[in-house]
Amino acid sequence: MPVLSQNSHRLPEGVLLRESHHRVADGVASAIDLVSAAIIRAEGAEAKAVLSDVASLLHGHAEVHLMLARPQSEALVDAAEHVHRLGCGMRRSRLDGMKIQLIFDTECVPLQSERCWRLGLIVHDLIATAAKHACFDARAGEIKVKLTRRGALVNCIVLDNGSRSVRSDSGRRVRIDNDLARSLGGRIEQGFGTEFTSVVLSFPLTERERQTNSGMATRRMRSPRPVKAKSADTALLRPPAPVSHQADHPVATKPDPKPSDALGQLFSSPNRMVAL
Repeated sequence: MPVLSQNSHRLPEGVLLRESHHRVADGVASAIDLVSAAIIRAEGAEAKAVLSDVASLLHGHAEVHLMLARPQSEALVDAAEHVHRLGCGMRRSRLDGMKIQLIFDTECVPLQSERCWRLGLIVHDLIATAAKHACFDARAGEIKVKLTRRGALVNCIVLDNGSRSVRSDSGRRVRIDNDLARSLGGRIEQGFGTEFTSVVLSFPLTERERQTNSGMATRRMRSPRPVKAKSADTALLRPPAPVSHQADHPVATKPDPKPSDALGQLFSSPNRMVAL
């Protein structure tokens, strides 16, 4: 009778990760279905409102879980869009309930899907750590994420306006983030102030990413300037005012800088500032 070796039926790591992801996703989807059914059966506006909040929270967790799933393709992904969608899920699942505002200052940075996924893992962990451990005192909580490219180097900065007093600088989470940064060929550095904490992730682009980003920059430089309309025709060409959907979607805004805002002083003029 043949003896099977211990590793003869070992599944590839990617298969196990996808199976684990699907099982968690199915569990969250089942919970959403149960809460949705409870909303229909509930009597009274207050009970329905509470259950609706629970459903929104679960939808946020589902969105975050989807964004953290390991990609299967090798396509290039816009890292700015990826971290923004991740932030929307975190806002719904965690930050709204904690009264913490999440702001993004990003520019388009195409990355290979696997590397963009690793960047998302780091950003998710840094935001979650700030929300959990930062000491905001009497200040309104703010977390800001800035993503920029300078030549062949990508910089991602996560800042919050909480103090360092209740934070831990060591532990398993920090080691994992550092390992992920090294897997991108980069590193993580931390900075602290009396009313802010910053974490900077820097890593180089691959050759494929450099070519794509350079091509985008060249196309932007060559794009023709829009022709200015004559003053007499301006009223005819002006589009109608957009309908506000602020209740359903976050609106791109640029918060007014304050002299005492430590984060505002650290942030340069945004390329695309979005307050969630």
